[in-house]
Amino acid sequence: MGSLLTVALIYLRIGLLFVGGGYVLIPLLNHIMVDQYHWLTLRQFLDGLALSQLTPGPLAMLATFTGFRAGGFAGALVATICIFLPCCLLMLTVGRYYHRLKNIESIRAVMNGLLPAVVGLIAAAAWNLGVESLGGMRDLLLLLAGFTIFKWTKLSPMVVILGAGLLGVFMP
Repeated sequence: MGSLLTVALIYLRIGLLFVGGGYVLIPLLNHIMVDQYHWLTLRQFLDGLALSQLTPGPLAMLATFTGFRAGGFAGALVATICIFLPCCLLMLTVGRYYHRLKNIESIRAVMNGLLPAVVGLIAAAAWNLGVESLGGMRDLLLLLAGFTIFKWTKLSPMVVILGAGLLGVFMP
């Protein structure tokens, strides 16, 4: 069980790094929640990640789930507030001056430099999660089917997730 102060500080720190969308945080969340604090097992992390895809704001829901595991209802509340607080404050501040900031070359260069690193972090997280969760040929086929459907159709990701869940029931 983590203290509420620990949960708050971790999620404030994560909230400050929430650049590039939630999926960038997967490797960081995995490291902190599974490896460092042991609030979740890797299987629980993967299950939480999968379940969170069924909700709006998926990684925020994972933060709530992890906060709950670390500190009960209060931990869930603290984690949820703290993951959003830094980005909300930053957006309120930056949003006010965005029209000026977007034309500064050094800021544009920083943002252009972040993009490849973010893609690399997402790829590393996908690799690590795939190595842990793919157990056989059926899993590999589901992965390829999900990728293909998501990449080359306009089908909702929800349909892919629910379809894979149903296949999991009928093809154990």
